[in-house]
Amino acid sequence: MPLVQVNAAGERPEPQGGAARLGLLLDRALAGLPPRAPVAVLIHGLKFSPSVPELSPHRHILALDPEERCWKAVSWPRALGFTGQSRSEGLCIAFGWESGSNVWRAYDEAARAGVALARLIEAIRLRAPDRRVDLLGHSLGARVALSAMAALSTDAVGHAVLMAPAEFASQAQAALRSTAGRRAKILNVTSGENDLYDWLLERFVARRGDGPTLGRGLGAAQANWADLRIDDAPTLAALAGLGHRVAPPDRRICHWSPYVRPGMLALYAALIRGDLPYELLRTRLPEARAARWSRLLALPRVELSLPFAGNAPS
Repeated sequence: MPLVQVNAAGERPEPQGGAARLGLLLDRALAGLPPRAPVAVLIHGLKFSPSVPELSPHRHILALDPEERCWKAVSWPRALGFTGQSRSEGLCIAFGWESGSNVWRAYDEAARAGVALARLIEAIRLRAPDRRVDLLGHSLGARVALSAMAALSTDAVGHAVLMAPAEFASQAQAALRSTAGRRAKILNVTSGENDLYDWLLERFVARRGDGPTLGRGLGAAQANWADLRIDDAPTLAALAGLGHRVAPPDRRICHWSPYVRPGMLALYAALIRGDLPYELLRTRLPEARAARWSRLLALPRVELSLPFAGNAPS
């Protein structure tokens, strides 16, 4: 059982389809799982709905074999090594929630889904007290992950990978003050490709006191937080030096590059499977900051053919 489908029904976690009880489903999924095998929860972002077949994340990025045929329909579970070939691969939980409405409603719903996710993690820990759960969320899915962290009273979260998070630094700081947040190892994946989406969140969704989005990072002040800016050339060089080659950006605007860019999901797989220690990654990453819109407004790169270049000084 490499993949289990669970949805947030308000603030309650329920198995997809409602045919099985959550406790029995988790009992079967966790039985015989090797001690060091990962347990990972994957959380989608905006415009998905588990209750609407054509919008279901379980037929898209959270599926082993996505039915949707588009460039964004990359199977997260398969790319992360959950193929069903062996129980040693670990347990993958595809977590769906109602994000198919407008962004304002979805932003509020993400907090409720975070409570459901926290209850799911507590149910896992009840059956496997020594296991930590890894979280991978994109966009508003990162808000779900951080909201769950804030609601947990145990150090139940291992790694938390936040891909282009649609969340504010103030909310992340609140999550970091929780028991789970203090012990989790958090990777905040950002890029200038996402500047437009960060600006829209700050301009139209932010409430008083929210401050900047996580696209601007939190810096190195937090010992369990790392900002990974994937449009930064020195950062990509550092990743290559660790044995993880990530394709450079090829778009000025892209909200999905943290998982569609070749090499990104393989990097997360190495992280949650222990092949790339978080502390090593964090210490090797350069500090990478850029002014907002720097990528969007950059002059296009022009390659000139200069017949006299061979005589130029080197």
